[in-house]
Amino acid sequence: MKKALLLGTTGVAVALAMLAFGFVAGNPQIAKAGTGQPVETAAANTKIDRTEVEGIIRDYLLKNPEVLLEVQDALEAKQKEEQRIAHLGVIKDAKDQIFNSAFDGVVGNPNGKVTIVEFYDYNCGFCKRAIDDMQALTKTDPDLRFVLKEFPILGPDSQKASVVSMAFHLMHPEKYGEFHNALLGGQGRATEAAAMKVALSLGADEAALREKMKDPTINEALAKTYDLANKLAITGTPSYVVGNEVVFGALGQEVLAEKIEAAKAAL
Repeated sequence: MKKALLLGTTGVAVALAMLAFGFVAGNPQIAKAGTGQPVETAAANTKIDRTEVEGIIRDYLLKNPEVLLEVQDALEAKQKEEQRIAHLGVIKDAKDQIFNSAFDGVVGNPNGKVTIVEFYDYNCGFCKRAIDDMQALTKTDPDLRFVLKEFPILGPDSQKASVVSMAFHLMHPEKYGEFHNALLGGQGRATEAAAMKVALSLGADEAALREKMKDPTINEALAKTYDLANKLAITGTPSYVVGNEVVFGALGQEVLAEKIEAAKAAL
């Protein structure tokens, strides 16, 4: 916040300085009444001292500090709107990859009217807490389709656990929800060994699963997800796509429910 305010302060100062010096440098002229001939103004003939201008700007900002907050609020609002518009374009262009990837698990109603997509990492503490939100939302809303998109960003353990997870999903999609809840909701760090243990407990054949883990399309799918996240400005987990909106962070069941209702209303 301090950095943002500093940038805002610098921007205001620079803008005012540019206006002041630009006004003088441009030698603005006004027409003499009745003649149509330009007459140089007093300002145009006056040499403006840089130190004097900087002093004026400083005094103005000190007397009107609320201007900095107004500028900061306007900048944030502009950036959010620009980001929202950018997201709309990405979601439109990558709709199938976001909502219908064959590598993503689906819980809730697979034919639901509204889809929410969660980008998650099995070692993300916030994702572990957010699993309750997913379970509550799918339980209370029969029209909700909840897509789980692997986004391992917390190191090699997360990446290896995701490879096991994606291989298991390709082999046993009907059991993926159980696998996801067990691994994400379990104690300790999610690793390849931990993911394999969950998979075997759900009936997977270890040799077949390890062979499926070698499928090159798994790493290709992860690479596409990283690229997609970059385009959507997603840098952390959990993050969600609900309708045409990107939602960052574990904001809780109530906020997600509001976003889902908004997406329904837009159908």
